[in-house]
Amino acid sequence: MKLKIPLFPVIVFLAFVFPLWPQTTMDITLPSGPGPSLIPGSEDLPRSFRNLRLGMNLEELKEALKDDELFEFRGDPDVSFLPAKEENLVETTGLSFIRRAFFQLREEAVFIMAFTLDSRRIDHYSVFTSLVRKYGEPVSLNPREAVWENDETRISLERPLTVKYIDMAVFKAIINEAQTEESAEVFRRQGFLNEF
Repeated sequence: MKLKIPLFPVIVFLAFVFPLWPQTTMDITLPSGPGPSLIPGSEDLPRSFRNLRLGMNLEELKEALKDDELFEFRGDPDVSFLPAKEENLVETTGLSFIRRAFFQLREEAVFIMAFTLDSRRIDHYSVFTSLVRKYGEPVSLNPREAVWENDETRISLERPLTVKYIDMAVFKAIINEAQTEESAEVFRRQGFLNEF
């Protein structure tokens, strides 16, 4: 047996009852200033890790490494000069989660920072999910690396477990120089072949 209820009285009943229903409101105050974002993947790519940042000069880098308890920086013994490229390379051991850290400087400014992590203390998946939560899905993903990138900065998570920061302006300049040098070499080679 089906029970038939007229629709009109039900609608009238609901129209009178719900306006009388107690309404509560809740004020939500969103945090302001620096702190974790409420929207996953909405943070800008950083140009720094702790007090180490892209663009700092060699003396600033040395001071920051000396002051950071996460690194066993020995000073000048950890600094090398690459004469062929006229660049400095700083390599130091780390403590806790970082095994080694590398900093490459060009024209006296840091343009690459690379941190090799201790896989016994932290795993690739944890680092990857943390980066995705903060910066969104990577722009490039393959078995060797995941890459997050904007016009100024590139961050990559590479295998073995390494997080790398790159200054994109310097990186693009190096690529352009390499292409120019390659083009010049092709031109010289063709000139030599034309002499036969």
